[in-house]
Amino acid sequence: MRSAARFAALLLTVASASAQMDLQWNLRIPMRDGVRLAANLFRPSSNGRFPVLLVRTPYGKGLELTANYRAFVEHGFALVIQDVRGRHDSEGSFRPLDQEGPDGEDTLNWIGHQSWCDGKIGMFGGSYLGIAQWQAALRNSPYLKAIFPVVSGYDDYFDRFYSRGGAMKLGHRLLWISENLSPPGFVRPGLNQFMYYLPLRTADRAVSGETVDWYQASLNHPNYDDFWRSFSTRDKLDRIHVPVFIAGGWFDNYAESDLEAFAALRKLGRSVRILVGPWPHNFSDRLSVDFGPNARNPVRRFQFQWFDYYLKGQGSIDHIPPAQLFLMGDNRWEDEDDWPPRDSRIRPLYLAGKGKAATVYGDGQLQWMPQRRKTADTYLYDPGKPVPTRGGAICCNVRLLPPGPIDQRAIEGRHDILVFTSPPLNEDLHVAGVVHVLLHVSTDAKDTDFTAKLIDVDPQGPALGVTDGILRLRYRNGLDRPELAKPGEIYAITIDAGPTNWAFRQGHRIRLEVASSNFPRFDRNLNTGRANAGETQLRKANQTVWHGGKYGSAILLPVAARSGTSAADSRSPVTGLPKSHP
Repeated sequence: MRSAARFAALLLTVASASAQMDLQWNLRIPMRDGVRLAANLFRPSSNGRFPVLLVRTPYGKGLELTANYRAFVEHGFALVIQDVRGRHDSEGSFRPLDQEGPDGEDTLNWIGHQSWCDGKIGMFGGSYLGIAQWQAALRNSPYLKAIFPVVSGYDDYFDRFYSRGGAMKLGHRLLWISENLSPPGFVRPGLNQFMYYLPLRTADRAVSGETVDWYQASLNHPNYDDFWRSFSTRDKLDRIHVPVFIAGGWFDNYAESDLEAFAALRKLGRSVRILVGPWPHNFSDRLSVDFGPNARNPVRRFQFQWFDYYLKGQGSIDHIPPAQLFLMGDNRWEDEDDWPPRDSRIRPLYLAGKGKAATVYGDGQLQWMPQRRKTADTYLYDPGKPVPTRGGAICCNVRLLPPGPIDQRAIEGRHDILVFTSPPLNEDLHVAGVVHVLLHVSTDAKDTDFTAKLIDVDPQGPALGVTDGILRLRYRNGLDRPELAKPGEIYAITIDAGPTNWAFRQGHRIRLEVASSNFPRFDRNLNTGRANAGETQLRKANQTVWHGGKYGSAILLPVAARSGTSAADSRSPVTGLPKSHP
């Protein structure tokens, strides 16, 4: 009775706050297999037909209309917020890898047939809510007219489960399972308890008390194979025909896929825009670095413009450039036609030194010309004592795994990190694109990992992490072609260290850290050569990085030939007015 009274009081409160708004709670929308999904409907009034915005979420549609959502209804849109299958008030079992395409299509078609819908529907939302948009858009419902995915990526393997180098995104996965799938009354273990838990095969039970079928499936398919391709938007992007506005953050887990999706749709001639700012996964979370007043979040304004144009036929989007990218370091916005920017060119910065690069106190150097003499730097990788994660483009708990350009000095005294540093820069250097690191390596293990981290060293002291990446050595020939290593053999490997748009200022130094772990952002390679999922044995590995002579190990920096529009002339993506405008 108390819950019923509370719900009734809530309805009265909401109704009095918006007398003209029509509210319907817990509508039951039928899917093709008879399962019914629960949704809340909000309309500007009980009369008339409206363009509709659809939000599909696993996090709960709630019992009230938040201020963020209310703005859309007050702007003249009907709003449907739906619990996805198997979550909260919706029926069925939660199957995140394959349910959102058909369920999204069924929901769109049901809405399109309702008397209050004018036949035009848009979808928006971030993270999982964005993934649901991509999956629905692949189905090409005639009612879906535009989508606006935020920090969502477009491929489950690369975005939610594994890195570009094949290491599992352990922190992301186990934290999500713990925070969202733990049953009532289950006592969640602390971060250190479950991140070090072995084997990974039963880590889902350790963090949630339940066996999670889709987590088990991900462990069964550590390679990028047909299992992942079957529900990848990445591999089917040519089927996307609706206009797409993508928003992302440079320090978000999904940034690289967001940019790739934009570039691919642009080449296909689709209507697509992208906005990437100096933000983590949740744009409202604060980073350790202040990028200034220009870094404010303009997404809401663009959402109104996008949906006004494509759902109402009002206004224009001609003033919105294809890509708006925040240049960190200069702390201003740049407009681009493509990604990577057309004027970016690869410039190698070579590893050098006399073989004592371990720790920041060693002799590791970076230089623009390759070192003539062949040199080897060595270190011992112990998976029992992994290098701790410090920032980066990481998701999604800022308290337990803080993202962003965090100062790396706290770990640079470790002897399992090779540190290579350039002289101070004579002029500003604008890096715009995906950073790759070419290394020549050997190991005494059958399989191991190598990590690379690009760092901006301020003359005042801070060493800020800009981008980073990891490669599981068995995937050196491709994620679909695993091959164990031969101990002692030298391999040329390329580590995808992620995208950035960063200005290294004059007087700053560029630094590269090379190690074999970044934990718990990525799972530890236990170095046995067997499948990590069921492994409990830890083996130490002696690692060697070769440079100089015929081993031209280097950071491959995508350097922009220009700095872009001057700060005085740059424009704000929020209003199109000079940034000094209030």
